[in-house]
Amino acid sequence: MNTRKFVGAAALLLVFATLFAVDSAQAGRLRGWELIGQATVSDARDHDTIAVTGAQGTFKRVQVKVLERPVQFREMTIHFGNGADQEVELREVIRPGHSSRVIDVDGGDRVIRSIEFRYDAQSHGHRAVVKVFGLN
Repeated sequence: MNTRKFVGAAALLLVFATLFAVDSAQAGRLRGWELIGQATVSDARDHDTIAVTGAQGTFKRVQVKVLERPVQFREMTIHFGNGADQEVELREVIRPGHSSRVIDVDGGDRVIRSIEFRYDAQSHGHRAVVKVFGLN
């Protein structure tokens, strides 16, 4: 009986160690990324603007993550604090739990004022959540 308990405890420990290693690897990929804004989107509209007010500072890269429902992005415009804009063609469907490619911000470190999205939400009467992360 003691051997069975030991083997069971060792197997349970191995499962937890594996989960911790996977979680640590995911955290490492996110290190330095900061949530700079989010919006809830639906198929009732075809564009949204996310104001970047909560985060202070400049960003070199941005990435878009989608939750709950897929969103088919057409393009996005990054509006900078100095009045300049950067047009980005996404042209991809991002499924729930997935992210866009990492997008380099033109000109290096830039203050982002807002990000405008044009999309076809594939939410079928439900809503999707779009989150934007920035990397300093």
